[in-house]
Amino acid sequence: MVPAGTIKGMSQPTSSIADLRKSYERAELNEDASQADPLKQFGQWLQEAIAAEVPEPNAMTLATVASNLRPSTRIVLIKGYDERGITWFTNYDSRKGQELAGNPYAALQFHWVELERVVRIEGVVEKVSAEESDAYFNTRPLDSRIGAWASPQSEVIAGRGVLVANAAKYGAKFLLQPPRPPHWGGYRLKPDNWQFWQGRKSRLHDRLRYTLQDGGDWLRERLAP
Repeated sequence: MVPAGTIKGMSQPTSSIADLRKSYERAELNEDASQADPLKQFGQWLQEAIAAEVPEPNAMTLATVASNLRPSTRIVLIKGYDERGITWFTNYDSRKGQELAGNPYAALQFHWVELERVVRIEGVVEKVSAEESDAYFNTRPLDSRIGAWASPQSEVIAGRGVLVANAAKYGAKFLLQPPRPPHWGGYRLKPDNWQFWQGRKSRLHDRLRYTLQDGGDWLRERLAP
């Protein structure tokens, strides 16, 4: 039997996955230095991730739950944030769109590995206005706008040729001015819970949670890692 974490057929086994470890020692997160408003804390960390040139600092995991209570996750890209919430754009008919239609509560997570930081956000999701979706759609590259028409996201297709044929069809139909598809647009998650995690030495990580209170104030608490 090949031990777990090794590759069959190799003369020398690879290191066990269980032995992979890292000591987190880059920074700290404490109550005195953190922002009282979680949106400001998020903005600070996001800008620091961008300045540090970490790979795709705008990438976030989106978790949704289906009607059968099975969760699912995927990577989407943040396209805006303000006091209203966190915004991204996608196909409304996709699996995530169908799950959000049945259960509007979702969670987001950013993982900036190089900075040893994680941000978790929970809340309710709603669609952005058609005007906001139109405005963003019109800023996208032409091939991305055609792609929004060409891909029946999350549906089974016979092969890549289906996408290529669809792209050619809609490219010929719309030329340089494809309109926004009715099945494509934006979502906004309105946070009621934030968590900020900073890796620390000896696994004694810093972890601050912000919980929305009645009246709109945020309760900031330290959680054990």
